[in-house]
Amino acid sequence: MKKKEYSVIGVMSGTSLDGIDLVEVKFYIDNTWHFEVICAETVSYTQKWYDTLKGLVSCSFEELQKIDEAYTDYLAIIIKNFIVKNNIDSIDLVCSHGHTALHQPEKKITYQIGNRPKLAKLLNEQLVCDFRVQDVEYGGQGAPLVPIGDELLFSKYDFCLNLGGFANISTKINTSRIAYDICPVNIVLNHYVKTLEVNYDDKGGIASTGILNDELLEALNALDFYEEVYPKSLGLEWVNTFIFPLIDRFQLEIKDILKTCVEHIAIQIASEINKKNRATVLITGGGVYNEYLINRLKAHSKKALIIPTNEIVEFKEAIIFGFLGVLKLRNEVNCLKTVTGAIQDHSSGKIFLP
Repeated sequence: MKKKEYSVIGVMSGTSLDGIDLVEVKFYIDNTWHFEVICAETVSYTQKWYDTLKGLVSCSFEELQKIDEAYTDYLAIIIKNFIVKNNIDSIDLVCSHGHTALHQPEKKITYQIGNRPKLAKLLNEQLVCDFRVQDVEYGGQGAPLVPIGDELLFSKYDFCLNLGGFANISTKINTSRIAYDICPVNIVLNHYVKTLEVNYDDKGGIASTGILNDELLEALNALDFYEEVYPKSLGLEWVNTFIFPLIDRFQLEIKDILKTCVEHIAIQIASEINKKNRATVLITGGGVYNEYLINRLKAHSKKALIIPTNEIVEFKEAIIFGFLGVLKLRNEVNCLKTVTGAIQDHSSGKIFLP
């Protein structure tokens, strides 16, 4: 008989490289699923790990294998410290996304480091991880995976929008949940603002002082990806190939790059949420704190933009990856073919015992 309540630790590292998100969360089911966050924390990357992870796409497979080993050890230390610090006595499982090293689903390639079986042994806990590989094997994009959580935990909103390294969105059309990546966000903004020796553009203050470059804006909006239909997803490789070279060709001041990119992001997101006449939009992810971006999005969309509590803003993805692990443990669908384009709904991830 399946349990009605689960205590888990969800672990997520995103492409924006802000750090490792950890959350202790309880999930319980009556007729519907509910959750309660017990504690949560983001552990920032050391400069060494930031530099290593930023350069993953240029590594050989042999180099990735070595980094994978080291990152698995590193994750184990981070998760153990989280358990000790928060006096966590007993959990059912740890659910970890790992960190994306390669994501080229059109070539049947997706690789998240930190998903090795030894993580379960190092933690002495049951582990569910490596959530993307099976979906890619089934012909899917392997992303986004969060929409099953949007469907079962946040269904009262018309759109769930995440502003992280990339903007991704999920919504329901008729009876089917769909989701897809929209455009890059913090992966680009943080890249350029770091040349000013700050980690991020606080509240979008620097972007707000820039001058909009119409020619760059037009070029960004004309990229082929924006004409593609869902399912579709983005990765660092795409940004390195299409975004950075395009922006760098204009040789603009950083504040002008940021302003133009923010306008591009707001236009692309608004074009998606404006497809519904009346809509409530739940917004999460680090981009929520970029007030200038949110204001530009409001200007272009005129929709009800809802920013929830900080723990949901900052840890929604970690919460949902914890939920994906619970569904996997129950052998229930946690990956939707309408979202990823896979040949079937399925229960994705690998279970490792200590």
